[in-house]
Amino acid sequence: MYKIVSFFLLFVICLTFSVYNVYANSNDIPQPFEQIYPEIGYKTVEEAVSEFEEHFKHNLKLPLRVPPIEFTHHFGRFSDLEGEINDSFEVVFISDKSPKNHYKIDILPIEHKIPIRDKYVLDVYEMKNDIQATYMTISGFNVLVFERDNWQYMLSVDRRVSDTVTPEVLVEIANSIDYPGQHKN
Repeated sequence: MYKIVSFFLLFVICLTFSVYNVYANSNDIPQPFEQIYPEIGYKTVEEAVSEFEEHFKHNLKLPLRVPPIEFTHHFGRFSDLEGEINDSFEVVFISDKSPKNHYKIDILPIEHKIPIRDKYVLDVYEMKNDIQATYMTISGFNVLVFERDNWQYMLSVDRRVSDTVTPEVLVEIANSIDYPGQHKN
């Protein structure tokens, strides 16, 4: 009887441990960004800009500067949804070494801009050419929003890097749109 009880207890213990063991296999390795992002519609920034400009028949200028943090990848995406109200362009800068290093540029036609809610606004900044930029915080991101050349621009950076990427840095990035050498509308 003792052998049966001992065997039964040993069996239950083994079964319990095998149920709670987590097995890793090659499918658990995260896919690289260069594989994941194209699967969800991202491509090179140049390709996405070209699609966006062709769709709207209007040139698009992007900032020449980026935040002073390390990125390993950048991708662009033009979202052409039904009608023009939800059509948009985005560029994402990310790092597979540091998830907090995340910067994004969203651009919409000004006639379909996203309204700014006062409860998110932290400050308003003056940019070059008397353009007003609204600085706000939304869902873990600090965002600088401004309008120019018939577009609404939103420069977003992960709030965890706000000690490096300050509102003033975002304004400098926004002001870099007008540097010489960029094509004109």
